Amino acid sequence: MTSLHALPVFNSRFQPAETYQASSGQYSLLPFRFLSLDADRHILSNLSGEYLVLPKNVVHQFIRHDLPQHSDEYQELKSQHFLVDEESTVALDLEALKYRSKQALLSRFTSLFMFVTTLRCDHSCPYCQVSRQSQDRIAYDMALEQADRAIDFMFKSPSPAIKVEFQGGESLLNFDLVRHIVERVEERNVFEKRNVAFVIATNLSPLLDEHLVFCRDHDMYISTSLDGPRELHNKNRPRIGRNSHELTIEGIRRAREMLGMDKVAALMTTTEASLLLPVEIVDEYVRQGFRSIFLRSISPYGFAVKTGLADRYHTGQWLEFYRRALAHIIELNCQGVPFREEYASLILRKLLTPYPTSYVDLQSPAGIGISCLVFNYDGDIYASDESRMLAEMGDKTFRLGNVQTHSFEDVFQSDALRQLLLDTMTEGMPMCADCGVQPYCGSAPVHHHAVQGDPVGCKPTSDFCSKNMGIIRHLIQLLEDDPRAATVLRSWV
Repeated sequence: MTSLHALPVFNSRFQPAETYQASSGQYSLLPFRFLSLDADRHILSNLSGEYLVLPKNVVHQFIRHDLPQHSDEYQELKSQHFLVDEESTVALDLEALKYRSKQALLSRFTSLFMFVTTLRCDHSCPYCQVSRQSQDRIAYDMALEQADRAIDFMFKSPSPAIKVEFQGGESLLNFDLVRHIVERVEERNVFEKRNVAFVIATNLSPLLDEHLVFCRDHDMYISTSLDGPRELHNKNRPRIGRNSHELTIEGIRRAREMLGMDKVAALMTTTEASLLLPVEIVDEYVRQGFRSIFLRSISPYGFAVKTGLADRYHTGQWLEFYRRALAHIIELNCQGVPFREEYASLILRKLLTPYPTSYVDLQSPAGIGISCLVFNYDGDIYASDESRMLAEMGDKTFRLGNVQTHSFEDVFQSDALRQLLLDTMTEGMPMCADCGVQPYCGSAPVHHHAVQGDPVGCKPTSDFCSKNMGIIRHLIQLLEDDPRAATVLRSWV
């Protein structure tokens, strides 16, 4: 006769009997970090990016090894790999597997390659990050030979997927070179057999039908800029004729008709004038048929520094703008309008899934070089798009070589790049190493070098740190305290 104790228990409303038995109370802490969420609660995070929000007194009990084994908090901490006890050490193996998943991008290596085809542009945006040149300055166009060498360099990457992105200036002003690069890459890929995607960044004002036909025939994506409603966009992005918004909206319409709705994306930049219009900016994106928006602050490069726009508002003001815009986006979703904020989506992916993000500034080590690489118009190779922006200001700290004189091996085995990667491991950075939101943040070495003169930066005075910590804390508070918002946020991942 089978003992009742040997029978498995299914769908029980109660924990197994062992849970309530006395134990030695011995458990070991697995590596974790914590950060205050509010006056009463801490955020706890571990190596694999799992997080918990617990009352501060419970965290103190946990650290002192005084947490009762039968408590709900104990079971949560155990199931999410914050502790191991005498019953099982399987958490160690699971933690290792999850950490490996979080670092999977490292094995794929560089997949995004940006070609700066020209610095010429027909706009005169005062916040321009790349120090654009007037339309007649053809000396700032990339040469054919440099483009071909860059293509050869790119295919040395072992990544099975490659994204080719055309940047400027205004890429359409050197479209013959864009055409040449696309055709040459496709010809080469017959033998390489990579998964190749093409993106062209353009303000759309010089857009011709022949451009759209080529983009359609070669399955290209278009990325443009839309700062908000007409008056704001035209103020932020002036051009002769004062019709930047009109041309952008018309270009978006034409591109969608030719390529499809999903082939056109837009980015915005927050200026001082934008701070008063978070709802209006979101509504403009909805009105124009977009399903998402990427809320970006001004970057401290190029004309944004020369004109002083990079210093017109502080991080606290931008975070208030961001929170108001996000609240409106959540409300739109609750009303049946599907719409998301892209930066929040990137962070939520790291918070709620076991998968990493390829966004350069949210990686550890930073994705400079090993996730993206930039071929400037003059053939110089830079670790990121921000790196070449800094170079246009005369600071070539992050220059890794030139396609004419440096090989793939020269660049990726260089001490300069290896030191940068070492410096941007947030697991060992001062203050990052102990921060509760470390698994969801990044390091932004180019930004810190530009603002603070050091790629590591001083975290207490870092606006990058303040911005990310503010966003992550806010998202966690919404996930914990606002069921309606949590449902919306979870749907984005």
